[in-house]
Amino acid sequence: MTTVTHDTDAAAPPAGWTAICAVTDLETERGRAALLGATQIALFLTHAGRVHAVQNLDPYSGAHVISRGIVGTRGDVPTVASPMYKQVFDLRTGVCLETNGKEQHTLRVWPAAVADGIVYLRGEQS
Repeated sequence: MTTVTHDTDAAAPPAGWTAICAVTDLETERGRAALLGATQIALFLTHAGRVHAVQNLDPYSGAHVISRGIVGTRGDVPTVASPMYKQVFDLRTGVCLETNGKEQHTLRVWPAAVADGIVYLRGEQS
């Protein structure tokens, strides 16, 4: 995992929101791993300019690899396919759309926002 630090003159984030990285640290349709407290998060910037944040832990393999997954869509649904066993997850809800014959698991999702070029996540830090 790459740790990214940045300096910003932006005001402190609102209560409950945590600054994670600059939006320029993200590449379109490529994942990036980040930390929210001690929790590994996978961040994705879509072609539509939307940032999605899900857990980086693949519930099927137990490895922190979701940020290295293949980004795509199913209709209008932005998705990521795990690089391990290729389960496909909805980036908006974390629901597994394609379990490949395994038990249903869901990725944890965090609300994400971009303000003044900084990506913020809302939620608990572990």
